[in-house]
Amino acid sequence: MPQDIVVIGAGVVGISIAAELARNGHKVRVLDRKGVAAETSQGNAGAFAFTDVMPLAAPGIMRKAPKWLLDPLGPLSIPPRYALQIAPWMLRFWRASWQDRHDASVAAQSALMDLSKAALERQIAATDGESLIQRDGQLQLYEGEAQFRDSLPGWELRGRYGIRYELLRSPEEIAEIQPGLHPRFTHAGFTPDWINTTDPKAWTEHLARAFVAAGGEILSSTVRSIVQDGERVELLCEDGSLTCDKVVVAAGAWSHHLARTLGDRIPLETERGYNTTLPAGAFDVRTHLTFGAHGFVVSRINGGVRVGGAVELGGLKLPPNYKRADVLLQKAARFLPGLKTTGGVRWMGFRPSIPDTLPVIGQSPKAANVIYAFGHGHLGLTQSAATAELVRDVVAGGSCAIPLHPYRVDRF
Repeated sequence: MPQDIVVIGAGVVGISIAAELARNGHKVRVLDRKGVAAETSQGNAGAFAFTDVMPLAAPGIMRKAPKWLLDPLGPLSIPPRYALQIAPWMLRFWRASWQDRHDASVAAQSALMDLSKAALERQIAATDGESLIQRDGQLQLYEGEAQFRDSLPGWELRGRYGIRYELLRSPEEIAEIQPGLHPRFTHAGFTPDWINTTDPKAWTEHLARAFVAAGGEILSSTVRSIVQDGERVELLCEDGSLTCDKVVVAAGAWSHHLARTLGDRIPLETERGYNTTLPAGAFDVRTHLTFGAHGFVVSRINGGVRVGGAVELGGLKLPPNYKRADVLLQKAARFLPGLKTTGGVRWMGFRPSIPDTLPVIGQSPKAANVIYAFGHGHLGLTQSAATAELVRDVVAGGSCAIPLHPYRVDRF
């Protein structure tokens, strides 16, 4: 039965959900304070990272964390003035790194990734979006035999979940896939099924056009709170209020504030990611490059080069520290000796992060007509199509392609 549904959030997750619901006959409106892909969805690395099943909260992570946290420009940092505020989240992060929780997270992430890969292909076909897709694989790069050996258990675990990969053991083998890398990178893992979009902003806008063509509506509005009103839901906005049958909260790093207005307390923090986008001709990037030990990636965006990554757990209010973007670009110039670093544009975005790296997907325990779909961390683009299909099935009241128990709202 068609329903009147409001999706809060016009990033790639929200737009994907809205488009899927509209294709299934529902009347759907999207509310966003800034517009389509105006926040994190416009500036990410453009990767559909289906092989990225390992959570940040891995066994032993807390032994490494103090060293990283002492470096304000390192791959993982917490600004000192934010440390006390984030302490409860860090305690849950530490618990998520225990072997039992870690293994459960890998299994749940792998299931969601399998669905995401298939769902993306359905989304591409449904929206005629192949021209915005790059199917060039990914190289995960290592400096020396010891670093490579440390990575092998992770590759073996990926293999157990059906992820295809090839291990490369010399700079010459690496150069056959990506020439121009510094010879310090002696080993690599290549995942051929990795996919990128040519431009994450253009991809989200493409999906938004498909949504509007299916009868959807995108409105500019800031939602302040959500109220269950009998069989309906009322949204209190800056410019008034509206009611609907169901609400989907897909507002990224701002979602937990809306959940709290219903009484749901969800441990979401903000990974502030930085990047620099260089113009066309900066470097001949032939595959997505991941420098895991240094916490950043290099990808091809519209013929140019995007250098970005790192994790700064700093919330939504602190001013950006663009020195982090500069450090990543300087490293990229060392690792890719031919990289032209002039003419770049720096950017910072907010990734919504849950301690166990799994998103929140499912109905609110406080209001059955409110569905949550957020907390994907740096995997929002990757898991957007699958999240849309899962939300579609929750709205329909039917069974989902995968069990939603691992992603439930009240798991903490």
